[in-house]
Amino acid sequence: MTLWQNLSNQITQASGECFTLKNYRGAGGGCINEAAVLEGKDGRSFFVKLNRPDLKDMFAAEAEGLQALGEPGEIRVPTPLCHGITDGRSYLIMEHIPLGGPRNSRAFGEQLARLHQHTQPRHGWHRDNTIGSTPQINTWSDDWVHFWREHRLGYQLGRAHDQGAGRTLVEAVEQLMASLPAFFTNYRPQASVLHGDLWGGNHDSDAQGNPVIFDPAVYYGDRETDVAMTELFGGCDRDFYAAYDATWPRDPGYGVRKDLYNLYHLLNHFNLFGGGYAGQSERLARRLLAEVKG
Repeated sequence: MTLWQNLSNQITQASGECFTLKNYRGAGGGCINEAAVLEGKDGRSFFVKLNRPDLKDMFAAEAEGLQALGEPGEIRVPTPLCHGITDGRSYLIMEHIPLGGPRNSRAFGEQLARLHQHTQPRHGWHRDNTIGSTPQINTWSDDWVHFWREHRLGYQLGRAHDQGAGRTLVEAVEQLMASLPAFFTNYRPQASVLHGDLWGGNHDSDAQGNPVIFDPAVYYGDRETDVAMTELFGGCDRDFYAAYDATWPRDPGYGVRKDLYNLYHLLNHFNLFGGGYAGQSERLARRLLAEVKG
């Protein structure tokens, strides 16, 4: 029995409806996972991610993250169906949403702001997950500054040090971590439900033009982190930010803190890919330190 037939059987078992495979085709799954779309004879289709069996917990966390983002009903998210191991591969099966429809930036900005209005008292999440393939620590904390220092910048810096990051980068980020309270003197962020990895490759529109978000790294924290990442690799257009602010205005200090939040992702890119991300991270850290001193 082939991998695809075994996955089809998992769909039948999890959905309670017989799924007979008609066709399967490869799909873009990023640089971490293999991905495919399974098409059934009844017209249903499912998106499948595959990886090594030891990464099954990564898919379990992603499934819970999709559920957490979808439950508020503010923005479309693929519904996870099941996950596990078959044929020596870990897998995650979810609803297949055909993407590439007309972009509606205003709807996306408004819906993301409404999603962020779903909050809870503490920062973190009930389980760790991954950002890319890097572990992401989500230990609960009542103190956002502590959370960002220890579980975001500190964790990534420790990994960067172990992978041979230069002394000047390590020292710059260490100095910045010691100065973190200065960025929050008049700002106490609520713990919003976050996508966690909201770069341009993780959001799109369905065929009807409804915004869709996927591939999350969910936790509860400052909503500015999600908005900041939309600016890291290309950014959204002005209509998106105008609609977001019309729904829930950003704090005036966002313009500086967005770099603080994106430093986490740049350090992670260094840890994943190396190269010029070290220099980019150091320059950003020193620019942030200049803000504190200035």
